[in-house]
This record gives sequence, C-alpha cells and structure tokens, in this order.
Amino acid sequence: MLPMLVIARLTVQESSRRRLLLALLILTLIVVGVSAWGFNKITTVTRSDGTPLPPEQVSLITSQLLIVVTFMFSGVLALSAAVVAGPLISGEVESGLLLSMLARPLRRSEVVIGKWLGLAALVAVYAAGAGGLELAAVDWATGYLPPHPVELLLFVAAEGLVLLSLGMLLSTRLSGITAGVIALVAWLMAWIAGVVGDIGTGLQNQALQNVGVVSHLLLPSDGLWRGAIYAMEPDTLIAAMRALGTAGRANPFAAVDPPPIEFLAWVALWFAIVLGASIASFRTREI
Repeated sequence: MLPMLVIARLTVQESSRRRLLLALLILTLIVVGVSAWGFNKITTVTRSDGTPLPPEQVSLITSQLLIVVTFMFSGVLALSAAVVAGPLISGEVESGLLLSMLARPLRRSEVVIGKWLGLAALVAVYAAGAGGLELAAVDWATGYLPPHPVELLLFVAAEGLVLLSLGMLLSTRLSGITAGVIALVAWLMAWIAGVVGDIGTGLQNQALQNVGVVSHLLLPSDGLWRGAIYAMEPDTLIAAMRALGTAGRANPFAAVDPPPIEFLAWVALWFAIVLGASIASFRTREI
C-alpha cells in the first residue's frame, strides 16, 4: 500500500506545480464572485406593480440559475480531469520516466492506482472547494441553499472522477492529447445521448429512451449529472414537474427522480472495471 500512497503524493505535487491548477483557481474565484453579484440582483427584481418577488419565486429562479452555473462548473471539471489524465501514463512513458521507476521493485498496478488516487484527491478537493464557495455565495446573495448540498457536491465530484478514470484508461495506450480529446468528446456525447433519452421519454419512444439508458451504462457521467440536478431542485419544482408527466421528465435541465440505487451500484462497479482495465492495459504495454 505504501508505494501507491507515495506515487499518489508525488502525483499531487507534480500536478500542483502546473499552471493549469493556478489558472483554474483564479477563474473559479472570478466566476464565483460574478455569479454572487448576479444572484444578488435576483432579490432586487420587482413585479409590474413595484412589489418585490415573493421568497418562493426567488428560490425557484435561483435554483434554475444555479443548475446552469453548476453545469458550467461540471464542464470545467470534466475538461480539467480529461486534460490532466490524458498524459498521465503516456507522457511519462514517452519521457522515459516510468522506465526508471519500473526498474525498481514497483508493480505497474501500483503506478496506475497511485496516480489515480492522487488525481482523484485533487478532483474531490476542487469539487468540494469550488462547489462550497458557490453555494456559500448563493446563500449570501439570496438566502437559498439547495435541499441536498452534500449530495450535490458528491455527484459533481463523481462526474469528474468518471472523466479522470476514462482519461487514464486511454492514456495507457494513446498519446496525452489524443486521450484527453477522446475523453472530453465522450463526455459531451454522453450528455447529448442523455438529452436524446429525455426526448424519447417525452415522446414515449422506447428506442430513443434506450439511447439514454445505454449511454448511462457506458459512461455514467450524465446520470451523475442528473443526480446533481435533483439535489438542487426545491420540492415544489419537483412536484410541479411530476404533475406534467412525461413532458416534465423530458427537460434536460430537470430531474424528477433521484438516481436509482441500482445505477449508483453500477457506477461503483464501473470505476472498478475501468481501473482494472487500465491496469491490464498498462501491464501489456511495452516501455
């Protein structure tokens, strides 16, 4: 266990030296500040007769805007995870660094798991830190907090870990740029497939619904994003969407139900499968 923890620590230190993390931190602080100013303006909106909006309406508007802002954060997290994970293995193979490391009594599985643990820690810290700051800013500006803030942060972090895991798997065989681009395109295609599945729900078209189901199984990032949406929605909005029936379930920026337990169990198994595939792929790669 010790070699994996050492590699994880070295991975965190190496990633921390990159300007990408510094730029990501600065941009996150700017976005949080600008969004706090924007959310605060919601409380100043008045009706046509000059009276302020009731608290229920402010909460509803805030929750919908928060979903859009969180989607942006999840996209940034997915992009960053894919960019960092892409060259994680291939970059060190090409530079010859891994050849010197593996000359010591070090297993390739320890290298893969250690690097995954190091970057997973960074993804979790960023998701918790950036998400916590945004929620604190929204609470300060409007007095609104999502019904399930902890679950929200967990779902966003898990979405980033999905892209990290996929990027690492691709990195065992492809160059860093290629692996990162493929992982990012896969994330975007999974989201589009989820939207197609929602459209199928609205049209009661089983074939289109199956597109969304299959995409959630192959790359569960969109299913986790729907869990994040559900965690942000007030109960009144969920009740209203359920009353609309299939039309309410067809909204790509709304979630009527939380992710099923079976799906969450599959996500845990998916991580194990992808990590195992990464180890198996790296073991058979010539260095």
